[in-house]
Amino acid sequence: MIQKLIEKIKKTNAPIVVGLDPMMGYIPEHVQKKAFGEFGETLEGAAEAIWQFNKEIVDKTYDLIPAVKPQIAMYEQFGVPGLAAFKKTVDYCKEKGLVVIGDVKRGDIGSTSAAYAVAHLGKVKVGSKEYAPFDEDFMTINPYLGSDGVNPFLDVCREEKKGLFILVKTSNPSSGEFQDQLVDGRPLYELVGEKVAQWGEQCMGDDYSYVGAVVGATYPEMGKTLRRVMPKSYILVPGYGAQGGQGKDLVHFFNEDGLGAIVNSSRGIIAAYKQEAYARYGAENFGEASRAAVEDMVTDISRALAER
Repeated sequence: MIQKLIEKIKKTNAPIVVGLDPMMGYIPEHVQKKAFGEFGETLEGAAEAIWQFNKEIVDKTYDLIPAVKPQIAMYEQFGVPGLAAFKKTVDYCKEKGLVVIGDVKRGDIGSTSAAYAVAHLGKVKVGSKEYAPFDEDFMTINPYLGSDGVNPFLDVCREEKKGLFILVKTSNPSSGEFQDQLVDGRPLYELVGEKVAQWGEQCMGDDYSYVGAVVGATYPEMGKTLRRVMPKSYILVPGYGAQGGQGKDLVHFFNEDGLGAIVNSSRGIIAAYKQEAYARYGAENFGEASRAAVEDMVTDISRALAER
C-alpha cells in the first residue's frame, strides 16, 4: 500500500492528506437541517449530516489529493450510527481512488492488538467466510506498550500489504511531558523513532517501509532529527494550518527526493468556509471553499520544497 500512496502523491504532486474530522460545529446549517428533517435530531440524524458533509468535501477535492484521514473519535461520539458513517466514508473514499488512513490510534497487547488490527486492516473469520470490517489502507497506532503491542499490527500489515503510522512525536502542546523526557541523555521520541525504523525493516516496499511515523508539524527541528533516524519511513505530519504549521516548517520532514512525508490538514480544509480567506464561498459552497484551501496548501508546500 505504501507504493500506491507514493504513486498517488507523485500523480497529484500533492503530499497532503485531508483529515475528515467532522465536528457538528463544522457542518453548515443547511446540511444539518436536511439530515434532521429526514432522521430527526437523533444519532442517526447526526450521522447522516456527517456523511453528507464528508461526501461533498470528497467530491470537491478527490482529484487534487492522494489520501484522506478520517479520525474515528469524531464518528464514535455518535455511537453505532456514527461508526456506520465512518465505514460509509471509508468505502466512498476508496471508490474515489483515495488512500484511506484510519486515524484510530489503537494500541494494546496480544490478542487485543490483533483484534484491532483485524478490525481496521485485516479480515475477520465468521464461520467459513472472511470479512474486512472497516478496511482502511493504513491506521495510526500508539507504540507505548512496546513490541508485543505492535507486532500483531505488523503481522496483519505483512499479510494484507497495508501500512501503519506509529505515534512518535505528536503535535499537541503537552506532548513533551512524556515524549521529550531524556533516557540515557536522549529524548524518548528519538528512541521510539529508532524502534519504528527497526519495525519498518520487517515490512519494506521498494524504497519506503509500510511502517511510517507520526511527527507533528509544530516541532520542525525534532522532525529534522527524526527524518535522519527514520530514513525509510514515511512521516505523517499533523499540525499544518489550524495548529500553526506552515510549508516552510515542513521541508525537513521530506527526503531529498521530495518524498518521505505527507502533511495533514483537517479543520483548515473541511471548515475552510469559516475562515476569512474563504468566506466568499459561504456555507452553501463549503465544498468549493475546501477545494480552494487544498489548492493553497499544495502551493504553499510546493513553494517551500522548491526553495529549500
